[in-house]
Amino acid sequence: MTTSRAAEWTAADRLGDFLRARRARLRPEDVGSAALPGRRRVAGLRREELAQLAGVSVSYYTRLEQGHSANASDAVLDAIARALRLDEHEAEHLRELAARRPRPLNRPSPERVDSLTRDLLRSLGDVPAMVLGRRTDVLAWNPMAHALLAGHLDPAAPDRLADRPNLARMLFLDPHTRDLYVDWERKARAVVGSLRLVAGRHPEDGLLASLVGELSVQSEEFAELWSDHRVKPCEADRYRLRHPLVGELTVTQQLLAVARSPEQSVAVVTTEEGSSAADSLKLLSRFAGPASAD
Repeated sequence: MTTSRAAEWTAADRLGDFLRARRARLRPEDVGSAALPGRRRVAGLRREELAQLAGVSVSYYTRLEQGHSANASDAVLDAIARALRLDEHEAEHLRELAARRPRPLNRPSPERVDSLTRDLLRSLGDVPAMVLGRRTDVLAWNPMAHALLAGHLDPAAPDRLADRPNLARMLFLDPHTRDLYVDWERKARAVVGSLRLVAGRHPEDGLLASLVGELSVQSEEFAELWSDHRVKPCEADRYRLRHPLVGELTVTQQLLAVARSPEQSVAVVTTEEGSSAADSLKLLSRFAGPASAD
């Protein structure tokens, strides 16, 4: 991502973009309102219709879409969230965007894995698990996670800062990872929705800005999903995988919070007890290499 693109990503009115994107999802009939007269030039609710639903003036709502949210009260934001039919994660995202003040991009320090977190990773044994940073960087993985999700990469790559894999980048730009997920579109939406949440919390993160810029330029699919402004945390979901060594299997991927590093999470992959997928993981353990060095 070039410097100019990074600056554009930072200067963009995220609050306005989010409100417009969510407003475009709704029609008057979706919210039980009669459409205002006149030809509709754009999809979704008009500003006037949304303002009426939220109980605010059109001029006030227009200022919000223009990024002037310095005096927006919680009550007003909650009313707008209800009018837009936002879920709890989207409503939280709205409040975070409204509370942010413009700040220049910075370059955060490299993320490190605490020794206790590495102990946890080792203790999981034959359960595929890896430590993810807030930008989906793979900070560490155990042999099973490497064998299941990235066997084509150097197992020691997370230990080298310059070579660290990034799950979002792999998902959109690495054909091996794309082929691994039978449900690729659903996984892609989940990852982008999670990155959107992180971007709302850390608008000054220059490394995240660079990642978003890179993926937007190199993947039309990422750019389209990013422009949709959907937000949702990656917590737990089932996916079908098409593994080159053990064939197709259905797994559950869950993210567990890291107590000492709130911005990090441990991604754990499990299977149903007694399932063919569980047998496939046992078979895969024969191919898993030794744990990477600390």
